[in-house]
Amino acid sequence: MEKLVGIGVSPGIAIGKAYLRNKELKEHQRSDIMKNQVEAEITRLKQASRQVKEDLVLLIKSASEKIGLTNAEIFNAHLLILDDPEFIPQVISIIDQEKVDAVTAINKVVKKYSLLFSQVQDEYIRTRISDVEDVAGQIKDKLLRKDRDKTDFTEPVILLADDLTPSETVLMDPDMLLGFAAAGGSKTSHTAIIARCLEIPAVVGVGEVLLSKENDSEVTIIDGDNGIIILNPTPSVLDEYNKKQESRKQLITSLNSFKNRKAATVDGRTIEVAGNMGNLGDLNRLLEQGSDGVGLFRTEFLYMEREKLPSEEEQFIVYREIALKMAEKPVIIRTLDIGGDKNIPYLGLPAEPNPFLGYRATRMYFNRPEIYKAQLRAILRAAFSGNIKIMFPMISSVQEVRKAHSIIREVKAELIREGHDFSDIEVGIMVEIPSAAIIADVLADEVDFFSIGTNDLVQYTLAADRTNKSVSDLYSHYHPAVLKLISLTVEAAHSKGIWVGLCGEAAADPLLIPFFIGVGLDEISVSAGSILRTKRDIGKWTVTEAMEITHKLLRTKSVEEVEFILSNSSKE
Repeated sequence: MEKLVGIGVSPGIAIGKAYLRNKELKEHQRSDIMKNQVEAEITRLKQASRQVKEDLVLLIKSASEKIGLTNAEIFNAHLLILDDPEFIPQVISIIDQEKVDAVTAINKVVKKYSLLFSQVQDEYIRTRISDVEDVAGQIKDKLLRKDRDKTDFTEPVILLADDLTPSETVLMDPDMLLGFAAAGGSKTSHTAIIARCLEIPAVVGVGEVLLSKENDSEVTIIDGDNGIIILNPTPSVLDEYNKKQESRKQLITSLNSFKNRKAATVDGRTIEVAGNMGNLGDLNRLLEQGSDGVGLFRTEFLYMEREKLPSEEEQFIVYREIALKMAEKPVIIRTLDIGGDKNIPYLGLPAEPNPFLGYRATRMYFNRPEIYKAQLRAILRAAFSGNIKIMFPMISSVQEVRKAHSIIREVKAELIREGHDFSDIEVGIMVEIPSAAIIADVLADEVDFFSIGTNDLVQYTLAADRTNKSVSDLYSHYHPAVLKLISLTVEAAHSKGIWVGLCGEAAADPLLIPFFIGVGLDEISVSAGSILRTKRDIGKWTVTEAMEITHKLLRTKSVEEVEFILSNSSKE
């Protein structure tokens, strides 16, 4: 038996036959070219880059189905590398000046980037070199006329490899890949993120010792929880891990029992547990997990990776399909939320120094009504087939809500004149700006429901960009100010007789479940993978217990105090 230690990046235990993939990194032999061959070599490079870009567009679509739209945006970074004003032009410059083949030139540029990235302190940024290498590798494969290695296994295996690129990982068949270990890699790599999304146990950063194992038939254990690989385990160790694996399976079976049950506290208060979705692929996962509905449908995917706005009819078909599949269950469609970290080039939005505080979401509706009228028409028509609700994002004032209502009235009048069937539906807003939470009692008179968007509420309340690693220590949904704004919003809504949901990263935090029960949330919307656990966790508490913890939390003065109360109250 031999034990190797690395970094556990995707939890779970895998036991099975090992398959060693030791790519021999042979140095590409430099090929000098003549001056009259330079133009042809540059043309070959450009053609290969175009082909890779076309492949990436298709990959993003298929990846969206596998790992969700948000995670598939990893590959948008690869498109950005191809469009980088420095990357390909540097390769072209080397071909032209040094009279070498394109593969040699690519290797030189990647080596330069690798050196630069290695000197960066931030691990997240440092590991982005793997994305550059992935894109470079795809271009080189095109130039050398190599097929991408999908590693088509004939039986389920545990893969031992030098490293896996993000594109390789997402292309693998999860039914044939029990788990994997890599000599290189890190916890923040895109490969690690994809492994977690696909629920494949994985350990990375094991070192070159992993590649010295010649026997690819040995039984191997991957312990993704603890970052351990065990080669040729003894019978007792194998028995121990078989029991752990069986225990995990029993947990999954236990969670599956919540699929067709409503989430309810010990003393009978029910809370809807809905799911977030960013594309049609997410819908199937929500249905499989027994979601009580769609609590947040991000419609941006309909507008991205294309050259013009989707038509009303295109949107109508998608919205109707979701409504029909969900039957009587609610489907909350958030109207287009672009700006901030999401840009759509063909809309020609102006560059802004601080887009998160700029021209985004609802703020665009009134200057660009043609965009939103088509979407609202499609939603209203699709609502005739199911239980659809409209939700407006980025609301900060009563005036914005009233203007949004005026556009809905215009659209309804148009549909009536044209003889279309449509339904009157509930209209709600996202409470994700502190001003909206503070005047929630006023806004509650204007709408049918609230959905508290915790990701933006946290960043705007604390003035800490959630995507900025430099201020990540300031960004916390445990901050007392955030908890008080959530409580204030729920109290105001219920005083006016409307219901309140909550979404965002905080929604999936098991430690916050008693707080959500205690403040009286009516609905929680989480990703598909968190639905069953959230239902189970709600069932651990009585309302009295939850309210006692909530009262303590609303009297706290610091994040540390909140964390202490929650960790000491946990029923995990």
